Amino acid sequence: MSKKNFWKIEYSVTLFILIGILMFLIPMKFENYYQAGLISAWNERYDEVSYMFTVINAQKNDEILKSFSNTADSQLREKLLMQLVKPYLRLQISEKIPKRYYPKYMNGDKVLENDEYNFKDMYFSENCMQIVGIKDIEREDENSPWFMMMFDVNGVLPPNTWGKDIYGIYIYNEGKIKPFGYDKTQEDASLDCSEIGSGISCSYYYRIGGGFSD
Repeated sequence: MSKKNFWKIEYSVTLFILIGILMFLIPMKFENYYQAGLISAWNERYDEVSYMFTVINAQKNDEILKSFSNTADSQLREKLLMQLVKPYLRLQISEKIPKRYYPKYMNGDKVLENDEYNFKDMYFSENCMQIVGIKDIEREDENSPWFMMMFDVNGVLPPNTWGKDIYGIYIYNEGKIKPFGYDKTQEDASLDCSEIGSGISCSYYYRIGGGFSD
């Protein structure tokens, strides 16, 4: 075999190896870029909702607030909350969420019907680009949250997974909000915000600067 032919073979092998490495890295880079965009969308959404409740609280209707406190009917409380947030979140009540929409946890487990983080009442918002879920909570005392809300920041598009494109908040008296997982340490939140965790605490973890690749 001539030197020239040997060089061509060596060059071809090197080229194939480089192409293989690129084919392996490009999907990873794209996935990382896509996930970073979803995290950014969550942080923007959280800031918008926090501001929304600041505005609502400044213009609050005392009768509605009294109704929140006095009624024992969870469905009525949810309707009252809807009355407050619908114009701000641009909820589209008439549009139905597809039956094929099944959220799951970050570890791959399905969100079951009786799970704490299963939302039966979900609505499209932002021209069907996002999904918002609302859930009334039975309060134990005055310091307990009133409601839970979930946000799928890219709507019905996959992955429909907690901690990837689904995040959530607790709503307290006077419109104060906190992200799911706020009561965990950073270490515990980081562990839950991983492939072996539920992804629920990502809502808090990404708010305090945690990264999906940490």
